[in-house]
Amino acid sequence: MILFSLCSLLASLFVLVTGGKLPEPEVKIEVIHKPFMCQRKSKNGDMLLVHYEGFLESNGTMFHSSRKHGDKNPVWLTLGIREVLKGWDKGLQNMCTGERRKLTVPPSLAYGKEGKGKIPPGSTLIFDIELMEIRNGPRSHDSFRDMDLNDDWKLSRLEVKEYLKKEFEKHGYSPNDTHHEVMVDDIFKNEDEDKDGFISAREFTYQHDEL
Repeated sequence: MILFSLCSLLASLFVLVTGGKLPEPEVKIEVIHKPFMCQRKSKNGDMLLVHYEGFLESNGTMFHSSRKHGDKNPVWLTLGIREVLKGWDKGLQNMCTGERRKLTVPPSLAYGKEGKGKIPPGSTLIFDIELMEIRNGPRSHDSFRDMDLNDDWKLSRLEVKEYLKKEFEKHGYSPNDTHHEVMVDDIFKNEDEDKDGFISAREFTYQHDEL
């Protein structure tokens, strides 16, 4: 009990001294295989085709394998838009086609205190991931981040309107608020798939050319 209190006190002192939060745990990355030639490395916004196996660190139990379960095909994901676990978004950066990595993902970057399905609460997970292919994402992750003014991973009507105004000005056109409102209405009609009043990172990535 004394040890626990001491740890809590030290953590509180760290936050007080640094003026911020405790550092977020990192993903442990081990490269199992790397091809001799690497013409392109993965980055945020890229679409990645991967095969993977997931294990519980606590007892080594496999909870999923793309090669053995489901349709046994590799899966597509878009890197850096929180479509997958935070640990994957961090651990699959700068990866070559044909590269294979082992990721050890702490609970805070996986399923946290809640767990999910076969994964108990507070589990550290191990993934064996092979990158089969890299493709350009339909939309740039950087463009989304530029538009996302409050960094909440979704676009409001105001943020889209501000983006349009800047684009018009950049190309020499005078801003026209009425015209922008019409464009914003059309964009949200086509791209706000779940009709919640925002365009999420996923909706932005998988839609096409309205923006």
